[in-house]
Amino acid sequence: MLRRSVLSAAVLAALSPAPLHAPAVGAPVAPAAPGQVCFWTGAGQHGTGWCYGPPGYRDVPDFLHDNAASFRSDVNRDVYAIDWARGTCYARLIRAYDHSDNWSWGSRIDGVADTDQGCEAG
Repeated sequence: MLRRSVLSAAVLAALSPAPLHAPAVGAPVAPAAPGQVCFWTGAGQHGTGWCYGPPGYRDVPDFLHDNAASFRSDVNRDVYAIDWARGTCYARLIRAYDHSDNWSWGSRIDGVADTDQGCEAG
């Protein structure tokens, strides 16, 4: 009986589709892909990263909130880093194909958008 159960489990496992795995949040990110701007926690595009692709607005993940040390854009348009401050917000322009290996404004980043979200220039 045990042998039959093991065999049945093996057959079911072989017939079951492989599970789909999404990249873990905070997993290391490869260089920016076409149409994306990527942010990293370390200088020189190292550390843990996350990428944004327009359109729309996205909050950065918690690990990157106020903690981006570098970025690289491979987007053929300008995008904006957004800082939601008390009672107002600030937008920092990131030009198409721009990059920074030591980005001081990243200590303020809360989100990224394809518009300035009506924020003051930061």
